[in-house]
Amino acid sequence: MTGLSIKTPYFLIDKTGLDSGLQKLKDALQNAWPNYIIGYSYKTNSLPWVINYFKKNNCYAEVVSDDEYELAKSIGIDNKNVIYNGIAKSKKSFLEAVRNHAIVNIDSEYEIDWLDDLAYQDRVQGEKYEVGIRVNFDLEAYCPGQTQCGEDGERFGFCYENGELQRAIDKIENKGIHVTGLHLHKSSKTRMPDIYESIAKVAVEITGKYDLSLSYIDIGGGFFGGLETKPQFPEYFNMVAGILAEQFDSDNTVLIVEPGMALIGSAVDYITSVVDVKKTMRNTFVITDGSRTQIDPLMTKSEYFYDLIMQNENRKNNTRQIVSGFTCMEHDRLFELNDGLELQPGDQIVYHKVGAYTMCLAPLFIKWYPDVYVKDGALINKVRNRWTDSNYKSGSIAE
Repeated sequence: MTGLSIKTPYFLIDKTGLDSGLQKLKDALQNAWPNYIIGYSYKTNSLPWVINYFKKNNCYAEVVSDDEYELAKSIGIDNKNVIYNGIAKSKKSFLEAVRNHAIVNIDSEYEIDWLDDLAYQDRVQGEKYEVGIRVNFDLEAYCPGQTQCGEDGERFGFCYENGELQRAIDKIENKGIHVTGLHLHKSSKTRMPDIYESIAKVAVEITGKYDLSLSYIDIGGGFFGGLETKPQFPEYFNMVAGILAEQFDSDNTVLIVEPGMALIGSAVDYITSVVDVKKTMRNTFVITDGSRTQIDPLMTKSEYFYDLIMQNENRKNNTRQIVSGFTCMEHDRLFELNDGLELQPGDQIVYHKVGAYTMCLAPLFIKWYPDVYVKDGALINKVRNRWTDSNYKSGSIAE
């Protein structure tokens, strides 16, 4: 691998990799359930170039706050191509989205109350509105040990098992607004297909039990993508389709998926340079101009995919080197290099598969956001300038 003569650190998006991953997803969905919608998850990576890429490739915008909703509108996303989820909606954006026939999945009691404004102002004019609702079901009972929260359970949506879901649906329907979709996104530690098997089974069970007439089933995101050793898209969707077919017809019911990491995660590299080497009584520390905070903001990963680009190999071996970041935090340490050639200033470290929950989650801590480039064949174009103090101060009042 050859390093680029661009000032580090920077992110590099591989457009060819994005194209390939998106096409694989579309092919898998087309073969399993031809009536589908892909909603790209803004929260995973909302860089303007990225969200515009997915817009141009006919993906919906899956947003979870009024800020993300406004961002989608700002790049020309039509309301009918918005999937509005989450608990951070504003009343204004919520009502606008419902009025303009976005796909809106209700997650909170106050959203049901907000529907009164629609019933009062618009129903008398003959307007018909539809919403979806997020389902809270006990995934831990179906897939023990695989859920993120374990025995504590999850907090999103309306609980199916204790009757809260039925009560919420009845309350919405009594306002003259129809529930035409179920949103069943689940967060898991494993991302394995049996998570989605459970989602599909619960969707079928709820629909039959409540005698619902649904236009869509939204199974959310959380799929693996870009890793050959992990489940591939057909494994997920063929299994889901087989279960949904027990209750639904693909001609009449849309399957919605909301991938983020599965699409953008593997298509992005983070390129850093070695700036110093410090030898202490206990260790050799390799200091870089990158940081763990920019590719692992929550500092939870135990390993990374990476390559080393050395200027030459005329150097000694070192039994242990600890690669560290630029921040003043001692735990800004990325990985250990054992029994390898000594790294030197000017060498580069390229981290792979870092496109998810990095650019939009990394903190403005010590250094601002780095440059971002897109590689499209032989062409490399900058799509975000490194932030300066002007960007940081924009919108602030200093006196």
